[in-house]
Amino acid sequence: PSPQGVGMAGPRAPRFLLVFDFDETIVDENSDDSVVRGRALPERLRQSPAAGGYNEHMRRVLAFLGEQGVRPAELRAAYESIPLAPGMAELFQLLSKHQEQFELVLISDANTFGIEAKLRAAGARSLFRKVFSNPAGPDRRGVLTLGPYHSHKCLRCPANMCKAKILAEYLAERAREDVEFQRVLYVGDGANDFCPAGTLTAADVAFPRKGYPMHRLIQESQEKQPGAFQAAVVPWESAVEVARYLQELLRKKC
Repeated sequence: PSPQGVGMAGPRAPRFLLVFDFDETIVDENSDDSVVRGRALPERLRQSPAAGGYNEHMRRVLAFLGEQGVRPAELRAAYESIPLAPGMAELFQLLSKHQEQFELVLISDANTFGIEAKLRAAGARSLFRKVFSNPAGPDRRGVLTLGPYHSHKCLRCPANMCKAKILAEYLAERAREDVEFQRVLYVGDGANDFCPAGTLTAADVAFPRKGYPMHRLIQESQEKQPGAFQAAVVPWESAVEVARYLQELLRKKC
């Protein structure tokens, strides 16, 4: 073992942790909208849910679809056909060539069933070490059921998921396994991505999708309190811009 006690993990440990959101980040739509498109929902399920009640709302939507005879295979096909965001296929290609440098995790308020289906269809599932999302799968009757991810005390986030808590716990778990990252890189779009992005340090990079809520919230926080948001901010319209930034990072070796 090396004198620092790093042992075998040392030279081969990935240098960068790359965190992805799913809806409107990896895929170009909100996957919940994609699976209900073209299906007749009753009025009570067409209303937008109250703030923070989205997981509960989707649970009711999926239960209703199950009652109408919509089977998981049909929903899987809907998830598989959601288009990737612009440039995402190119970004995945780059990452597949540099798997020893980047460790990938996905943190999403969608659901594990839809995410796993889409990643497999895109040939990208093996790139991700972990997928953190609301648990979903067929029950004994063959109806897709959905649960909350966890509980937390964050006042900014919906009751079922605080992404900052998930990220902090993951970094702590990896540190216990002697994996410390030089930088955390966070690719997202939504208001619930602003919470974890706010915990990043000056060494880290936030990649908000241009013009989406995460981007607007970062801009507002920078105006209100310059310096409070510490990470470098690299907005993107196409994930090719993220890929370009990562290539530069690899070239710099820092």
